[in-house]
Formats: sequence, C-alpha cells, structure tokens
Amino acid sequence: MRVPLDWLAEYVAVPTDATGVDVAASLVSVGLEEEAIHGSGVTGPLVVGRVLSLVAEPQKNGKTVNWCQVDVGEAGGTGEPQGIVCGAHNFGEGDLVPVILPGGVLTTPQGPMEVSARKTYGHVSAGMICSERELGLGDDHDGIIVLTRRFAGDVEALSRCVPGADAVPILGLDRETVEVNVTPDRGYCFSVRGIAREYSHAIGARFTDPVTALAARVPPPSASAYPVELADDAPIRGRAGCGRFGARVVRGLDVTAPSPGWLRARLVEAGMRPISLAVDVTNYVMLGLGQPLHAYDLATLGERIVVRRARPGERLTTLDDADRALHPEDLLITDGGETPIGLAGVMGGASTEVSDRTTDLLLEAAHFDAVTVARTARRHKLPSEASRRFERGVDPQLAQAALQLAVELLVEYGGGVPGDEVTDVGSALPPEPIAMSAAFPARIVGVAYDTATVVDVLTRIGCDVAADGDALSVTPPSWRPDLRTAEDLVEEVARIHGYERIPSVLPTPPGGSGLTHAQRVRRTVADLLAAQGLAEVWEAPFVGADRLTDLGLDVAAETARTVRIANPLSDEQPYMRTSLLSTMVDALRRNVSRGARDVGLFEVGLVTALDGPQSTAPTEEVGVRPADDVLARIRAAVPGQPRHVAVLLAGERDRAGWWGDGRRADLGDVLELVDAVAQALAVEVVVAPDTVMPWHPGRCARVSLPDGTVLGHVGELHPKVVAALGLPARTVGGELDLDALTVAAEPTVHARTLATYPLAQSDVALVVDAGVPAAEVRRSLVAGGGALLESVQLFDVYVGDQLGEGKKSLAYRLAFRSPDRTMTTDEVSAMRDAAVAAAAQDHGALQRS
Repeated sequence: MRVPLDWLAEYVAVPTDATGVDVAASLVSVGLEEEAIHGSGVTGPLVVGRVLSLVAEPQKNGKTVNWCQVDVGEAGGTGEPQGIVCGAHNFGEGDLVPVILPGGVLTTPQGPMEVSARKTYGHVSAGMICSERELGLGDDHDGIIVLTRRFAGDVEALSRCVPGADAVPILGLDRETVEVNVTPDRGYCFSVRGIAREYSHAIGARFTDPVTALAARVPPPSASAYPVELADDAPIRGRAGCGRFGARVVRGLDVTAPSPGWLRARLVEAGMRPISLAVDVTNYVMLGLGQPLHAYDLATLGERIVVRRARPGERLTTLDDADRALHPEDLLITDGGETPIGLAGVMGGASTEVSDRTTDLLLEAAHFDAVTVARTARRHKLPSEASRRFERGVDPQLAQAALQLAVELLVEYGGGVPGDEVTDVGSALPPEPIAMSAAFPARIVGVAYDTATVVDVLTRIGCDVAADGDALSVTPPSWRPDLRTAEDLVEEVARIHGYERIPSVLPTPPGGSGLTHAQRVRRTVADLLAAQGLAEVWEAPFVGADRLTDLGLDVAAETARTVRIANPLSDEQPYMRTSLLSTMVDALRRNVSRGARDVGLFEVGLVTALDGPQSTAPTEEVGVRPADDVLARIRAAVPGQPRHVAVLLAGERDRAGWWGDGRRADLGDVLELVDAVAQALAVEVVVAPDTVMPWHPGRCARVSLPDGTVLGHVGELHPKVVAALGLPARTVGGELDLDALTVAAEPTVHARTLATYPLAQSDVALVVDAGVPAAEVRRSLVAGGGALLESVQLFDVYVGDQLGEGKKSLAYRLAFRSPDRTMTTDEVSAMRDAAVAAAAQDHGALQRS
C-alpha cells in the first residue's frame, strides 16, 4: 500500500517536518513493514513553459518532430525563448508544458539521465518537454503533459502555471510516498484511513476519521431505493457471501469530464493509473477509506439486482473481456436474478460497463465474505485491488459512507445529480465480545502491563472494553475482523505499548534428554555418508508420470500408492514421490551438466506411502480447535510418510592421479556404504540378489533385516533408465527405509566385557554352487558355530577348473573365544565342524581340502 504523505496528513496530524523516512519508521514501530520511500526522481531546473510556436519537420526516417520556441521566463538565464525539439504532437501554440532545462537530471530505469543542450534533428535543443513517464507521474509516454488541460478547472493550480515558475511543487513532485507491506491479518491498512490510524498509535497524533463526517451526511434508505435481493442459498461454512449491500444513483453525469488534477496525482502517487472520472473516483474512495466500489451503467440494468451463487453451466464475460466458466461457489451480482453481471468482490461484467455514452450510474458498495472472494479470485486467477481487500476483511459499517464520498465527488466534478434512490439491505453480524483477564497480556509477554494500560491500549485501537475487576469483556471494532481470541488482544497490547519495551531475556533451557533416538539415527547416518565423501542434497518431493515411466516403474501402481496434489506447483509434477531416487536423479543430472564427472550424492527425506484409497480430510474454521473426532479424521486422511535415505554414485569412486589409475564406482561401493550404515547403527542386515526396476538385472541386491523386513534395494541403474534420464553410464545407487532402520537400531549401547583369554582361529574353504550368495553361507556358519563363535570373515573366493563347472570356493576365517578359559584344539575343531555341517545342510557345502 502506497500512502502519499499529504493525503495521510488529511486524516492524522503529521508533523510538518516529518519526512517519508520518519513516517515509515513510526509505522514500523507498530508492526507494519516498510517496503520503500517514493519521491521525485527529478533534480535541477524543471519549470513551466509556454509554447510560443512550433514547426513540424518531417525527417528522412519517416518521423516528424516539432521545432518549438518555448517561453520559460527568466529560468533560461537570458529571458529569451528556448528552442526545443519535441517528438510529441498532443500540444499546440499557447499551451503550458513542463520543461526540464540543461543541468536537470531525470531518474530512468537505466539510471540518472542528465539533460544537456545538444544538437539533434538539425537543431540545438536547449532542454526537454516532459511526459508523465519521464517525470515518474505515470506510464503515459504517448504525449507530453499539457498543464493547461491537466489543471482545467483548478483555478489555484493554473494561477501558479506561469512561464519560468518551478514546476516541481505544481506537479506534486516535491511530495513523498511511503510504501508499506500489509500482512494478511491487517486488511484495514489497505487504505489511507487505516494507515493514518496506525500512525496515530505510533506517535500519539490526533486522528480524524473521515468516515465520521461522511456518515453524518448519508441520507436514510428511501422508499424508492433501487431493489437489491440477497439470495445466497449455498453459504460457505454457514457464512453468507454478502452480508450487506448498499447502492446509490447519480443521474445526468458527464462521464467524459476529466478527473481533477489533484485526484489524478494522488492515484499516481498511490500506484494506480488514472483512467476516467467514474473509475478514478471509485479507486480514490477505495484507497482512501478501504471500501471497494463498483459503478454500473444504470441504463443497462433491469428492475433489480440479485446476489446469488452461480448455477451449473453459467458463464460471464468480465471487464477484461475474458469469457469465464463459473463455479457453484462463485458469488454473483445478477440482473433480476437471471443474467450474471459481475463476480462479487472481484470484477464486474462487460455488459454493464460504464461507457462514454453513460449518463446515469448505479454505485455499489457491499460487504462480501472474505473466504468466498478469496476462492473466486484464485479459482479464476483474477486478483484485483477489490479482491485483495475483501479477502483480508473490509469494515462492514463502511459502505454508506464510501458511497456518500463517491457521490459527492461525481456530482462536483461530473456535473451529476444525486438520485433519491438510497439502498441499504442486509446487516453485518456484530463482533463477538472476547473475554480476557487483565493480567493475561503480562503473563504471555513477560512485561508488567497494569489493568489501566491494557484497557487504554485496547480502547485506543477502537475496542469497547467493559471491566469487572480483573475480568475484561472486549468487543473489537468493526474494522478488525482479525481480533477473535484473547491472544490476538495480547498482540495488540504488546504492539501498541511498544515492541521495543519488551526486554531481551536469554531463556533458560529446560532439562531434557537431548535428541530423540530417531534424530540421533538420522544424524549418525548423515554424518557417516558425508564422511564417506558424499554430498547431501535436497530435492522437491514432486514427480510426474513421465518420470515414473523413465524409471521403468508401473505408473498405475505407483500413482495408486501416492497422493495427487490438487494445486501442484507444476502441472507436469502433480504427484508426491514414492522414492527419493525418483527426484535425486535431477540433482545428479544437474551436477554432471555443470562439469562434475565424479559425483557422490545422498539425501535423507520423506516419501509418500499410501495404504489404501486416499480419504478426504474435513475442513474446519481457522482459529478454532477442531473436535476430537474431526482431528482423528484429519489425521486418518494424512498418508504415511516414511523417511528414507538414498545414495547415487557416478564416475570414479577412487580418483586417478600420479598414484595410478582410478576405479569406477560399482555395486560393491554401494554395498560398502550399506554395511557402514548398518555397523554404525548396530543393525544386522541381509543382502540377497533381486530383480526389480529401476535396477540392472543381475546387478541388483535386496537389503533386508534378519526377520525378513525389506529395507530397500541397491544396484546399478538399468541401461534404459540411464539413457532415458541422461545419466552417466553405469550409475549405481540405492535406497533404504530409514524409519525401519531406526526401529531396528538399539536406542542404547550395550557394553561388552573385554575378553582376557586368547582368540582361537580356524580357516575353512567351502565349495558351493556358483549361485549361492556368500552372505547366506556365512549366515549358516554363524548359526552352526555356537555361542563362542566371535566372528566370521570371508577372505577369499576362488573359481577355476579344479572345482568344476558352476562351482566356487569360499574361504572363511572363524574366530572363537571363551570368556572364562583358554579353549583347547579339540573344542575349536568341534565347533568348526558344527559350523561346516550347518553350511553343508543349508547349501550343500563341501569342505575343500
């Protein structure tokens, strides 16, 4: 919201020496956010000039320029007319125009531009006649500013427009505008009236509410009022779409009459473009008071207006000439209840637009439901100045005062006559009182606010406060729909009393157990993978069907166990991911495309794992705790989101250099990382061959817990997947269910007594079929070796003619130790033989001599 300081000063006593920076600082002190300070970008001599003569001179390039003689009084230093070349054609002899003379500086998007006398089109041009855009007064660059027309009817302004006079104050370029960012809960600050009220809170200045005087001049509703019917038969959450509707008629209006210069200047300073008298007046009232208005050509309307919800199949052409299909939740302004003529609170319809032939206007000022307007504006992708205010909450008591101001301006500057029709139907619900203890703000904020201070602050912001000892009953003002709870009132007390008065106290940390078991597991895994040289990445959890196809997955099965987003950031990625690898490949591809050849990445993140059909969560009013059964339904509608950990390796794992050749990352490297993670968490995992996409058949392994719980898969990506995604050849990776690992990991470390007796070792070589995994043979040895078997380590694998076709030899070192004695050779041999017997029974292993 842009607030011109001179406009602000009409509503609140701004000190005469206050600058834009001072005003912005004061507004920041009561919780508003400063965006920028806007002022004139013109320095140096900008004066009024009178065009004495102009000669049109066609050029070879097809352009025609005017060689002008301009009287600038004594500003030129000689008292003689200045010769100026100008390419605009919207002025003539005798017109008064703004002229910037040599030495002046204009601020342009490209930076400061100094004006100098320079030769152009065969003449030395001693300055420049300026347009709105060049002076920062608007976007018009088709013609220069003609002061004679700009201030037509403004006798005081025209009296100052004499040749040589300083044009900066005449055009308002000496004024400053403060721009503030309005948060969603402070909709009343989308007006000069609201900002003025906040400024008065900040410095204690007198605030004069313009609505007070306007309301006193509002005529009572008349018997001849234009008929309006509120017929919302489908309110959202029990709230009617339109609670109050006001309308006034102005007849005999000259809509082509120009808006007064002061009004046009204020609109430009506030960031809006002047258009026509009717539009400029409604925009001025909206900016000043915060009540959006809409003007209809009365001749295009029927006998009454009906406000209702849209019907199936209805369409509306809005003022932007877009034909829109309407939704049943859209609130409409209709002609006689049949023909839609506007989207309530968002944009009017083209069929009732005010044109140059319009003479009679119907002005609308209504109070529309914030949720209804917000949904309509987003549904049709049609944000407007009106919807921006309605969706944040407009003062329901403001409509008639805003209409009165608009009628007075139109009558004064358009020559119209106010009609007898004064419509005011419906009534806004009064604000609900809020019960609060006077000691509550002190307990929440930590500052000793006494009862008098609390009551004073709440009264200053417009609340009615009834005190019964320590108990307060606070009724918020009509313009503060955001005040609903005692906590909201506490924020107001802290804000108005002064945030700077709240001391900064370092809180004492409460006692606790530190990180949870799950947090320790996540940190352990992340630290371990980072120590192994992998870089952690984060990717947005959204995928599309094309990505699932590229990974060789069953698209129907994957989409059935995930969630489709109702309003995705990208229509090409409407689904939540079911695996980290489906999005991690983007990080790998990005790194490779930027020159990284040897890449190791990991990510710890959530995936979606829907168990059964997706249910719809109920919606409840914001700010009110839902009932327990509603909370249960909301939680039940949230799909499972387990945490996974995934890695991707491409290029060389061992780098090449002067020390020798490098080594490409392969499946063994990923298995090594899995083993490191398992050892760090003290979890036993079982690795077995598997065939599943997106992995290469024969180079894929399933990782499980001993009880059969599948943790995930590791392997080399399928060549088709690598080609489809544009990844480096032989890319390897893996993904594990970190939540399952967390459950399997012991939350506490169990220390073992150090053994003091010697270790006894025995080596065995077992011949098994080539397809038998070494890990399975090791498992059998462990199971058969007994309680004193301390470790089993594979140290050799042999395949050769001596063993025969389809056979391999696995050599293991078995280590035994007793906690209370030195073991004998016979004991060790017996336990070794038991282990070998278990392997023979499970896998047909034969001991090799």
